[in-house]
Amino acid sequence: MPKVTFIIDGDAQTVEFEHGQLDYSHHGKPESLLDIAKNLDVPLEHACGGSCACTTCHVIIREGAQNLSEMEEDEADRLDTAWDLTTHSRLGCQAVVKGDIVCELPMYTRNYVQEGGGIQLGKSDRKREGA
Repeated sequence: MPKVTFIIDGDAQTVEFEHGQLDYSHHGKPESLLDIAKNLDVPLEHACGGSCACTTCHVIIREGAQNLSEMEEDEADRLDTAWDLTTHSRLGCQAVVKGDIVCELPMYTRNYVQEGGGIQLGKSDRKREGA
């Protein structure tokens, strides 16, 4: 079973899933990082519903890039507008998982209106709640 590790505010959360066994609820492409996150209660934002129309599900792939689907032109075009863009950036709604992955959620990925936090720079509300 593939393992996906999401790094959020320096903390790692690893989930496993079996191909073909996730309920698809239209969070990006089936078995994308966003679809997996939403199915397994990982807080990965998606202001556009996973339709490749924003960058709130922007992630940085730290390990396992070869275990993702190839980037298509619409994803590459949209990523050009993301904050903190790297050569390892992907949109969680478009990157379909085929094996083990480690990805990090950049600080500017967060949609504070959606998450209910105030607009701020720095750690998320998730980190403050545990402090």
